[in-house]
Parts: sequence; structure tokens; C-alpha cells
Amino acid sequence: MSGAARRAQVLDIAAREFAEHGLHGASTEAIAREAGITQAYVFRMFGTKKALFLELVREAFERLGNAMRVAGQGKTGLAALSAMGAQYFDLLADQTALLLQLQGFAACADPEVRDVVRACFARLWDTTQGGTGLEPLTVKAFLAFGTLLNAGAAMDIERVDAPWADGVRTRVQSGLFAHITSEANR
Repeated sequence: MSGAARRAQVLDIAAREFAEHGLHGASTEAIAREAGITQAYVFRMFGTKKALFLELVREAFERLGNAMRVAGQGKTGLAALSAMGAQYFDLLADQTALLLQLQGFAACADPEVRDVVRACFARLWDTTQGGTGLEPLTVKAFLAFGTLLNAGAAMDIERVDAPWADGVRTRVQSGLFAHITSEANR
């Protein structure tokens, strides 16, 4: 296996391990065993367990941000927000990427992790605001709804038959955000 292919394999295995167990619960030994390599080789590729985790968290956020950026291209305002929201909703099906983002938030007690997650979230904010031209309060409401969708997807509410779950999984339409402005918030 080429070095690039091996690296991709380890990243895929590690993504599942960190998504399920988080920074402190994940096992580099388990990652190495599944990849059929030594734990020392994992450390040679990535340096530290935390460095591997941070690479995966960055990648999960970047995938989301890039997909939203592409979805909103050629549109502005609520039309761009609608396209981004639809893409965001569709990406919730990638349980591993979703859980990596949430594990990143959960590990923010570590200053290095917190700095990386802040930077990732800032890029997501900038993608949303820059791609729509909407004011910060509207972007805040949009991302707040996204956070609720993340929590629902993490709880696998698609399998829950209850009114509260129906409410959480309801697709948010961009028109909802039309009235969320600084002027309306005075």
C-alpha cells in the first residue's frame, strides 16, 4: 500500500474511533490494529494522538464548510441560506463527520483543541455570512438551528416516534430567517 493510501486508511479508521470515543477515549492501539500496522507507525504519521484528532476535526468542519460554500455559490441572501441549509441537512447523514465535530466541542476544555474548534467555527460563520451577505443575527439563528439539528442527528431521532422528535427533525426553511434581523431584535 502506498504511503498516501495507508494515510487515508488510517484517517478513515481513526475518524470512526474518535467519533465514537472522543479524544481521550479513543485508542491509537485499536486504530493501528485495525489498519494492520504498529502503533508506532501511527505516531510516525501523525505525531501525537491529539494531532490526529485535530486533523480529523478540522477535516470534518472543512467538509461541511466547503459543501455549504458550493451550495450557496451564485446565490445571495435567503436563497443562499436556503441552499446552504439544505446541504447542511443532507450532510447530517454522515454520522462520523457529525460526531467528530461534536467530539471537538466536547474536548474544548483542552486549550489547543478549543483554539482549533474556534477557528473551524469561525470559518463556518464566515462561510455562512460571507456567502449570504446576511447580518450576524440571522447567521446566528441559522447556526443555532444547525446545532439543534446536530444534536438530533447525534441522538438518531430519525428512529424516534415522538412529537418532540418530529419537531426537532423538521426541515427549517429559509423564510423562517427573513424576520430575524437586528432591526426586529430591537
